[in-house]
Amino acid sequence: MKIILNTPALPGSRAGNRATADRWCRLLEQAGHRVFVVTEYNNEPCDLYIALHAWRSHEAVLRFRDRNPETPIIVVLTGTDIYDHQYRYPEQTLHSMALADCLVGLHHRVGRDIPERFVPKLVTVLQSADRPGGNASVDTRHFDVCVIGHLREEKDPLRAAIAARTLPPGSTIRVLNAGKAHSQDWARRVIAEQEANPRFQWLGEIDRPSTHQLMNRCRAMVISSVMEGGANVVSEACRAGLPVIASDISGNIGLLGEDYPGYFRVGDEADLAKVLLWAEHSPEYLGELTDRVTELASCFVSEAEQAALLTAIEKARAKGDRLNP
Repeated sequence: MKIILNTPALPGSRAGNRATADRWCRLLEQAGHRVFVVTEYNNEPCDLYIALHAWRSHEAVLRFRDRNPETPIIVVLTGTDIYDHQYRYPEQTLHSMALADCLVGLHHRVGRDIPERFVPKLVTVLQSADRPGGNASVDTRHFDVCVIGHLREEKDPLRAAIAARTLPPGSTIRVLNAGKAHSQDWARRVIAEQEANPRFQWLGEIDRPSTHQLMNRCRAMVISSVMEGGANVVSEACRAGLPVIASDISGNIGLLGEDYPGYFRVGDEADLAKVLLWAEHSPEYLGELTDRVTELASCFVSEAEQAALLTAIEKARAKGDRLNP
């Protein structure tokens, strides 16, 4: 089957939508399909059209449906389309959802966060990750914690650094932040934080092997986002057996589970500092987090992601749940 996979992220980008598109291209080609990853729909025919992000891809989805009224469409809900754009730009975002034959969510709680009428066409696809290579090289003099992701508002990327400022002098916690500044303003903010905060270091944007090395040297990872569609970095941490300390937002709970013990109140550095200190000083608690992410690791393997993708394709081809916009 010929599949066009439309992502708003350009080739070479390390944005999550690009990583998802490239990985799905490989998985679908392994399943025998011909896949073409594009950033703009150029009116080319295909047997299946997959669009990442309901709002950013709305014009392409609308144009494709007008030209190909019977060809199945999958719209992938990647995060900000669910938690921001469906409220700021409801006409376009919900129109994309209505035009789709199948919706894909990247965590288990997406069905709670979209209009109920769209839930019957929803399939959950958890993003897979490779198990990091190499051996753990933990610095026993410090309790290093990593924050991995681009620096932008929805990631709240300095929350762990702000929390670290409040820690008692006896704590050895350091926050190592890896990610590209989304703007000059974010670059200035992170540099200022590094200069003022001895517990904080900004590593900038690093490649995948360096990310795996960072995970191997850290005791835990913090994901402090205010909104997420199902962050692949959580999959990576689970595959690495790296304890995750996460903001209590739907996108994190939908990956780690309702009863996961490593949550803090989103945007609350005091609560985050409390959890960090607990992880630093309680081997039992840190061990519990390690056990939980290790148990979850099997959910984030490529075989499971590929199987879920193929289920979504079959649902789209059945076209039983298309709604009139």
